[in-house]
Amino acid sequence: MKKKIFLLSAAASLFIAACALNDGVSSEQIGLRKIALENENKIVLDNVNYNETQPGESALVERSFENAPPLISHSIEGMLPITTDNNSCLSCHDKSIAKDVGATPAPATHYYDFRKNKSTGDTISDTRFSCDQCHIALSNAQPLVKNNFKADFKDENSKKSSNLFDVMNEGVK
Repeated sequence: MKKKIFLLSAAASLFIAACALNDGVSSEQIGLRKIALENENKIVLDNVNYNETQPGESALVERSFENAPPLISHSIEGMLPITTDNNSCLSCHDKSIAKDVGATPAPATHYYDFRKNKSTGDTISDTRFSCDQCHIALSNAQPLVKNNFKADFKDENSKKSSNLFDVMNEGVK
């Protein structure tokens, strides 16, 4: 028993000594940005330009994968911040307006409260009003890491629209 305690104590001592000698990894060495984590709000994206096409003039962008949130294919200048009281996106993408203005309507999932498991009717769910949480503006930013991912869509329509509400419980019994 004394031998086990001695070995355990020796191992713990070696571990503590090794930790004391190691300076660790600085936050500048972590991740792809190479900037201190404390400076998260000071990041400047070099040579990145966002699409300046005005709403109504842009082309629909193919989704990254089936049911992925679509990219915002037009300029969002002057539309941020999005709040419950100020959501410029809904002035075109609300399901009651979208067809008349030639915009893509927000899908059925945005008019459903999944916590209460019921429709919100013609009102966007209170968990879906902040569009820029999922949808990002199209830019010319290049990937920092090579990506070989190839999306596999069930059909051609899935490249440009969502069927998430229809397949939400697929495989669930």
